[in-house]
Amino acid sequence: MDQLKKFELSAPRFTKGPFQLIAGFGGRFTQETVGRIPQLWDTFLPELGKVPSQIGEETYGVCCNPDGEGGFEYIAGVAISKLDDLPERYRWIELQEQSYAVFEHHGPLDTLAQTFQAIWKQWLPQSGYAAVDAPEFERYSADFNPDAGTGRVEIWLPIKKAA
Repeated sequence: MDQLKKFELSAPRFTKGPFQLIAGFGGRFTQETVGRIPQLWDTFLPELGKVPSQIGEETYGVCCNPDGEGGFEYIAGVAISKLDDLPERYRWIELQEQSYAVFEHHGPLDTLAQTFQAIWKQWLPQSGYAAVDAPEFERYSADFNPDAGTGRVEIWLPIKKAA
């Protein structure tokens, strides 16, 4: 708990995210198994530039399809322009146009969980906003390099004004 209090979260920017199709490799996870998400990325990264109808070079980590018991689907993927020629081995999701609070993650990827905890446990309860039942996602810049710790990582949290 002391670590959470010392963690500094940058103020978010607020934006309207556009409709997007994201396709990649997916798996189901729980809080106990999230440590396996990097393996999913390791499997997906060789696909970069080979995903049919890929748009841009940014990558996305999408948390979606919660099961109500703490489990969720995570898709490591890229934006695509259409589903027509997407092979069955890929999972895909539609991100609807939505209002988001966008947070920049600073530091190594192994501290990403701290950023998520600070968003959900510190920022959100006192923000005047509520989370929307929609996918949240990480967006990694095209120049992101996890080994060098360079590039930008953003966390996009779907929100609405609290009632």
